[in-house]
Amino acid sequence: MLDPKFIRDNAEAVQANIRQRNMQADAQAVVRLYDQRSSAIQELESLRARRNENAQKMKAKLEPGAREQLIQEGKELKAQIPDLEQRLKQIEEELTREAERIPNMMHPEAPIGSGDESNREIKRVGRVPQFGFPARDHVELGSALDLIDFETATRVSGTKFYYLKNEAVILELALCRFAIETLQKKGFVAMITPDIAREEVVAGIGYNPRGPETNIYSLQEDNGCLVGTAEITLGGYHGGQILEAEALPIKLAGISHCFRKEAGAAGQFSKGLYRVHQFTKVEMFVYCLPQQSDALLEELREIEEQIFSALEIPFRVVDTCSGDLGAPAYRKYDLEAWMPGRGESGDWGEITSTSNCTDYQARRLGVRYRDGNSRRFVHMLNGTAIAISRALIALLENFQQSDGSVRIPAALVPYTGFDRIGPREP
Repeated sequence: MLDPKFIRDNAEAVQANIRQRNMQADAQAVVRLYDQRSSAIQELESLRARRNENAQKMKAKLEPGAREQLIQEGKELKAQIPDLEQRLKQIEEELTREAERIPNMMHPEAPIGSGDESNREIKRVGRVPQFGFPARDHVELGSALDLIDFETATRVSGTKFYYLKNEAVILELALCRFAIETLQKKGFVAMITPDIAREEVVAGIGYNPRGPETNIYSLQEDNGCLVGTAEITLGGYHGGQILEAEALPIKLAGISHCFRKEAGAAGQFSKGLYRVHQFTKVEMFVYCLPQQSDALLEELREIEEQIFSALEIPFRVVDTCSGDLGAPAYRKYDLEAWMPGRGESGDWGEITSTSNCTDYQARRLGVRYRDGNSRRFVHMLNGTAIAISRALIALLENFQQSDGSVRIPAALVPYTGFDRIGPREP
């Protein structure tokens, strides 16, 4: 969350930022509660000072009438202080609730708007394939090549689940290995993270763990949640810790399953593997000094571009607009791959995103660094290296051949052991 003092001192700019993000929050409520808290703290300090003064006077030699007066005053103070402490606690809890509803501030260059049409395209990389035959989407290809089974998964687990089979299994493992090795060369520590996180960690990262609008699966008899991304578990890794400035940036690469309700997701652009309830992802996460985060965001984006350029997948880079940033992000880039089976004649579909969340998550998770005698909040960034399900869409659809087979890009062949997937023998 934002610093409540910052909100109080910049209320108009904060409220304008809320409007531009198309979110519902009230900066003035934070201002009001912040001032109430300040007044309550001052009043409480005054009462405590009077109590201490009263206690000191009681030690002196006093006339009986004066002693009785001090005793009565002490009783009144003793009654007033707990009441005020309770009121201060309630104000602080309400202040925190209101402050947590307010999104991070935006980068001044982030485009203003809502929806894909408001995103700013930065560049395109690669060549969109031109087929001399009717292109098939990944659902058709997955079925024809016996790689993906949606029907059985729906019967066993429900809609938006799937089985990967045969070469698709090897492809998933190959993509994970390829991404992890790429990141290790960039100084990232490879990790396999838990698939469950405590609610307070999920909320600290900026996700709503419960309620009708949540995208998170919560465990019924625990305060745990299935993670929607390893960003949650990697972000919680240093929660409550004070890091040494000299050790920053800390770069982590996590492999995890991701579980998402995908509430409300429907339509042709959500079919197949594009929006599913479970998938595997390799996630990048960085803890850094505030002055490092802008450059590190560009570095994460360049790594994503390097990965998908090596995979020969055509993509474009977009600067995400204000309405699609999400509450924690200060700035966010998406990579959108060309997916020939999307829509009538192909379209762009998101395959990665990378965000600079500044100190928004660190403030709630309590991650600081030592700056001389001071303790300051770190900046935190995240980025998708590979979301396997969407990478599979792009690979199958872009590399389909006229004979029904699918070519494997050269960069993956050392990890798969094969360079094409052909139709099954009858």
